[in-house]
Amino acid sequence: MRLLGVVRYAFLALIIPAILSTIWLYLYPIAKNCHFPAAPSSYHGVAPIRLLALGDPQLEGDSSLPDPNAPLFPGLVGLRHRLWVEPLDKAARLARRAIKDIVTRDIPRYVQTQRKRLDLLGNDYYLAHIYRTTKWWTQPTHMSVLGDLLGSQWISNQEFDRRADRFWNRVFVDAHFWKHKAEGKELEDVHGWDFLDMANASQAPALLNVAGNHDIGYAGDVDQRRIDRFERAFGQVNWRIRIPHAVPQSNLTTELHLVNLNSMNLDNPAWNQDLYHATHEYLDQVINDTHTRSPRDAVILLTHVPLYKPAGICVDPPFFSYFEPRHGGGIREQNHLSEQSSGKILNGLFQQSSGEKRAGIVLNGHDHEGCDTWHNRFEADQEQWNHTRYSATNKTATGIREVTVRSMMGDYGGNAGLLSAWFDADAAVWKFEYATCALGKQHIWWAIHIVDFVVLALGLASVILSLLELARGRNVTLDEEKKNK
Repeated sequence: MRLLGVVRYAFLALIIPAILSTIWLYLYPIAKNCHFPAAPSSYHGVAPIRLLALGDPQLEGDSSLPDPNAPLFPGLVGLRHRLWVEPLDKAARLARRAIKDIVTRDIPRYVQTQRKRLDLLGNDYYLAHIYRTTKWWTQPTHMSVLGDLLGSQWISNQEFDRRADRFWNRVFVDAHFWKHKAEGKELEDVHGWDFLDMANASQAPALLNVAGNHDIGYAGDVDQRRIDRFERAFGQVNWRIRIPHAVPQSNLTTELHLVNLNSMNLDNPAWNQDLYHATHEYLDQVINDTHTRSPRDAVILLTHVPLYKPAGICVDPPFFSYFEPRHGGGIREQNHLSEQSSGKILNGLFQQSSGEKRAGIVLNGHDHEGCDTWHNRFEADQEQWNHTRYSATNKTATGIREVTVRSMMGDYGGNAGLLSAWFDADAAVWKFEYATCALGKQHIWWAIHIVDFVVLALGLASVILSLLELARGRNVTLDEEKKNK
């Protein structure tokens, strides 16, 4: 049978590329040599703190789809009644127009809607593949999504809940957010925002979620309702986790502070001044408490909006836009924090009460292209911070590194950030190193799975056609035997 030969040839031609590409897809962190930066030999090369950082997944939903309650073919709505009451010639014109609308408008719209639904489904599994595969291979002790978990702050509560359900049950399947007081055996609640981590986090690391503008809005439109629903689904918007650390081959003990800061209403003008002041009160409390801690302690700041830097360092330049006065006049959009807010963070969290620098690093999202910045001051009493692109030469300088993690969305290559932290006993300071691991654009994920589906279909078709050919051959044999008799 000629068809069987064609199917078998296509199957044999595709089976090896399909197997190899699928193996690569599901083992891509190994193929790309993705790993957390190595720690010194005193840690046997494995950093005690390994943070998997993911930026801006932005799960979309019904806001990108037509109204689900709208009729499938609007051109047919009321058509039966009009055809019944109108004269024959006018009814014929109405019928022709309805058919034209269905063919040229309704059917293409329906096809586009189904394509978008499939795209949303595939995007969820693409993001899930990045998370699941990278986590499996790199074995992080901590994980964080750096804001814009969802794609819009304007969605209804029902749509918010649907996207949150997809977030936990389709994308980040085995993850859970930091439950704070609910995990009493793991935590010692100090201030309501300050928690001492007494658990072995690497056994089941919580997902530390940061609030972004597409989750709760910018300062000009964020309100308590949005914050409440975010905290209900993803955890608090402001908190600090202190991780005790006993330095190997030493009697030293120190702590690493994971600080989550809601940067969405750090700058004015803000729509809700109570929320604005609450954020600054929290930041002031963290700063004041940090100044009482050991100078050996270090800070990892997790936030969404990047710190201020001049144009030319990152893809996004400094930018602010505002709502009209009749809508409150608050911040409508911003690329960076203001220079004043950035200075407060750098001077407060990364400077000891003595004026000496405190070790640390800043991780954020928002700029989907990603960026790597070095903030430093030549003199301890210098008021202004200098901002440059980070390079290896900065490792010996005194300053703070800020990594804007490139988005994990397909258009930006499906990126994941890998941060290693360890305490250098010789220098008596925490050290930080950062690496990336990117799957590639979503078309790679789609293409490999489509080829796999085609190969499976060809294999099944080959089996069916072979059985039919075998049955046909038996029938021919039986017919010949009957003739011979």
